[in-house]
Amino acid sequence: MFSIVNTFLSWFVSRRMNDINQSLIQPLLTQQNIGLQLLATGQNTTYGKLNHFNKIKDLKTYKKNVPIATYETLQPLIARTLQGEQKLLWPSDINWFAKSSGTTDNKSKYIPVSKECLELTHLQGGKDVMSLYYNSFPNSQLFTGKCLILGGSHANNPAHEEIKIGDVSAVMMQNMPLISQFFRAPDLEVLLINDWEEKLEKIIRATRYENITHIAGVPSWMLVFIKKMIADTGSNHLHEVWQNLELYVHGGVNMQPYMSQYNNLINPEAMNYFQTYNASEGFFAIQDRPNANDMLLMLDYGIYYEFLPIENVNDENPLTLSLADVELNKNYALIISTNAGLWRYALGDTIKFTSIAPHRIVVTGRTKAFINLLGEELMIDNAEKALQQVCKKMQLTILEYTAAPYFEENTAIAYHEWIIEVEQELNNEQQQQLCLLLDQELKLQNSDYEAKRHKNIVMQLPKIHIVKSGTFYKMMQLNGKLGGQNKIPRLSNERVVLDDFIQKLNQIKSSI
Repeated sequence: MFSIVNTFLSWFVSRRMNDINQSLIQPLLTQQNIGLQLLATGQNTTYGKLNHFNKIKDLKTYKKNVPIATYETLQPLIARTLQGEQKLLWPSDINWFAKSSGTTDNKSKYIPVSKECLELTHLQGGKDVMSLYYNSFPNSQLFTGKCLILGGSHANNPAHEEIKIGDVSAVMMQNMPLISQFFRAPDLEVLLINDWEEKLEKIIRATRYENITHIAGVPSWMLVFIKKMIADTGSNHLHEVWQNLELYVHGGVNMQPYMSQYNNLINPEAMNYFQTYNASEGFFAIQDRPNANDMLLMLDYGIYYEFLPIENVNDENPLTLSLADVELNKNYALIISTNAGLWRYALGDTIKFTSIAPHRIVVTGRTKAFINLLGEELMIDNAEKALQQVCKKMQLTILEYTAAPYFEENTAIAYHEWIIEVEQELNNEQQQQLCLLLDQELKLQNSDYEAKRHKNIVMQLPKIHIVKSGTFYKMMQLNGKLGGQNKIPRLSNERVVLDDFIQKLNQIKSSI
């Protein structure tokens, strides 16, 4: 029975490849049509009237006349929508809001999710993961079993009972078509439990004897779940629990730092990994080839893209590029206009194009997730490549990290301060070796960092706190940020997160 269903559904999702390929053949026309459709649809909203959408006849005028928006600039209209007002940003009713993951200390954002955004963007993205996966693996048996999605939860909005709020994974799960319930485990009631540790326990009890063929979720939290499943079942690796497991769909954070741990916990020869780029604001890209590090930019999801060169991010009236003008291997901040009423919205992510035909990208970081104390411009991409080399040369497993700058005005002492969680126990000599090696690798990755570190004149050797396995988990627990799509901030130019972490280290150490 399930094999027949698998054959039918694999054929059904593969039909979508014709539409995807059509958008790849005419990417510029696809994007132009979406941009103009969005403007026509939004012209009678409050925001559309304020910005005279009805007088805008082309996208060049749109970019010239409508300012780039941030969450803060749209927040007054979002707050009114949360209270039940409609047609402020988008003409159809907004009954769902995706709560952004934030970091350990940041307040969350509430992103409007229209029915169009749900159906044509988020849910279509989920379907297209299957289409692209079956296109790469036509003999897949995914639909002979079930999928486990490790997501967040949702709740009613106390300010308006008809409006619901949750992280984007919960919003998607709550609105998936009825047929998906037959291919999902456990029940939705369990998946949407708010308490993370209670959720883990109940998911493990409910799924350990299920035929799980694919899993989905954020790598850091999925790793916690897998370790607990293996421990609770007395297994050596996850394929002893789920023999037919073949796919992990991941996103939210870079998978690469976690791969060595996954390879120890899951049979690498039996497992495929597919990356997605989706956020509260939309679904943007999907891996379309086996073992690729980049993703296909999805052009027909009701999102119009603009690309702002990273060097112009802080300009007063920056000039953005359209898809026709982008270049390979350059950092761009992503600006989006969406079918939920985010108009020229600065997403906060940075991307690079690895291919122009078709348009494939990698996510390189966040516009605010960097350290630039003295002009070194250290990006997450630099940090993670350097840490990979440290792991390789020292045969270590680095589990988590966060870093921020230190500067003392009176003495001009400056350095980067890191907290790094390592699986192994390190003695003082090994900790010093890690510090020196990380500094060396950062110099190789970033010439600006190397210049500022020259002879310790401008910036001194990094200060590194090595912490035990489980420390970051306890930190997230203390801050009420367990599970869902909560993320650990990697790099920050401010010390708020790092100082809070250091302040709580003694409390954390005593509980591990």
